[in-house]
Amino acid sequence: MKTEFRTLYLKKRFPLRISRGEIAGGENLFVSVTDGTHAGWGEMAPGPTEGADTAAEGQRMLEAFGAPDVSIHKTWAAMHAAGVAPCAMAALDMALWDLRAKQAGMPLYRLLGLAREAVVSSVTVGINPPEVVRERVPLLLDRGARALKIKLGSPEGIEADKAMFAAVVETARGATLRVDANGGWSLADARHMMGWLAERGVEYVEQPLVRGAEDQLPELFRDRALPIFLDESCRMSQDVPGFADCVDGVNLKLMKCGGITEALRIVATARAFGLKTMIGCMGESSVAIAAGASLGALFDYIDLDSHLNLDPDPATGAPFEGGVTLPEDRPGHGGRPRDA
Repeated sequence: MKTEFRTLYLKKRFPLRISRGEIAGGENLFVSVTDGTHAGWGEMAPGPTEGADTAAEGQRMLEAFGAPDVSIHKTWAAMHAAGVAPCAMAALDMALWDLRAKQAGMPLYRLLGLAREAVVSSVTVGINPPEVVRERVPLLLDRGARALKIKLGSPEGIEADKAMFAAVVETARGATLRVDANGGWSLADARHMMGWLAERGVEYVEQPLVRGAEDQLPELFRDRALPIFLDESCRMSQDVPGFADCVDGVNLKLMKCGGITEALRIVATARAFGLKTMIGCMGESSVAIAAGASLGALFDYIDLDSHLNLDPDPATGAPFEGGVTLPEDRPGHGGRPRDA
């Protein structure tokens, strides 16, 4: 097999602001693995919490790792043991799964024993002043969004969160509302905001406390007004058991866990402990989104929407239909650069 790399800049249509800062775009690494007949595609969205700050750093790690094994599971384990960043692991891992499904002449979801189905995907509303929110939310709804994930945890405090959320409610047209605080609240603020949001019909709250404050989760969980999902605090399958008695579910990301191989283990572990499951995304194009969407039938909640906020999306393969993100019904996971 031959592995090749390319780097592309992904520009966001609207900069995304969360509790930790604002992102307007960035360079992603695209990986192709070919057997002479078929090409499998993968993507890396770099980030400091995913082990590699740049696409170039991820490429250096994968080049140093060398050729993948014929076994995808052995390749994943070898990359993990070698210290390859999870986001770089994800790119090679999804490329290998894409190649394997193409060799079998099957969509990846079918190779994995799944159906081409998924629940409604959240579409993200970043932290913004109320006047911006009132302009932006209708644009998302006009594109077919049926569920909104509102980013809260504003550095300006919970009163700013409340003002922004009120602007979302004004313009939401009955869309399902979900909240992600990205660790932006203290324990006291989290308890207060969860009660306030529950009164306004929010479905759940994600990562209410900052990573590192997990010892406070049992106290928040005991009298929680909303279901709690973990994101930043839970990265790999071995993390799940430690949170099983103080959260309602876990959100996995391919960039965070190292790809499809570990994502399957996280889902299995979460289900074994009676937890709900969610899949989210980083700043990814349709390549990585299609890989995630191929697993869509496994999840209670889905946040696969980053490709909808690109100008332009340099890839294709993850159509957004009726508020649902699905993989194309073709061999592989369906995602590929437009010029491939």
